[in-house]
Amino acid sequence: STLPAIMTTKLIRIFLTLISSCLVTSCSLILGIHKIKYKTDNQIINTAKKFGIPDTNIFALDSSFGKYIFKLDQATFKAQTKNHYQPLQALYFDENDELTKFYINCYTSGVTSLDWNKFGRLNSFPPNDQAPIDTILNLKKQLSYISSIGSSNLEALKSDKSNYKVFVYWNIYMRRHSKKLIKEIKKNCSLIKDGKRVRIIYINNDNWFAWLDKK
Repeated sequence: STLPAIMTTKLIRIFLTLISSCLVTSCSLILGIHKIKYKTDNQIINTAKKFGIPDTNIFALDSSFGKYIFKLDQATFKAQTKNHYQPLQALYFDENDELTKFYINCYTSGVTSLDWNKFGRLNSFPPNDQAPIDTILNLKKQLSYISSIGSSNLEALKSDKSNYKVFVYWNIYMRRHSKKLIKEIKKNCSLIKDGKRVRIIYINNDNWFAWLDKK
């Protein structure tokens, strides 16, 4: 269905300022970005395989996510909205299903290669803080805005009893940067101790940004 005119205008403005709104590293995303296009499930699955993503952990971000975050009161949640529509993210949810660590491309540094482990933040699990934590997206909401691709099972994910769930937002149009983020988060999650379990869930957002681009 057609979005209200006011939301359509907002979506266009937000999309056009996606890169420039990154206050910390506005130039770090200029290199390594390709044209945003819709991707088939097979294209996503094949790329995920090259990135070492298990078939059972591939999901896609739904367009309803945009309708949720862009309807938030921007007088109150402008910064939080900006953070949550960034193309590359890692969201750490704890045993209480709350967002406890948040990594975003805007808070990295680098030009040709983003430094996700600046200051050694990822050298322990859970990692040290990077981006500000907020309460607009808990685990339940996150799960409501993703869909299964290939052999992944959303219902099984909802019943997963891992102590931590880490959602990695990645895409093909930022292929090189996505690959590095995935590698860094995998390495960090391997550091978990005390018999606790962590599950990494990979959320492709190519088609979400393609949808946004058309609004």
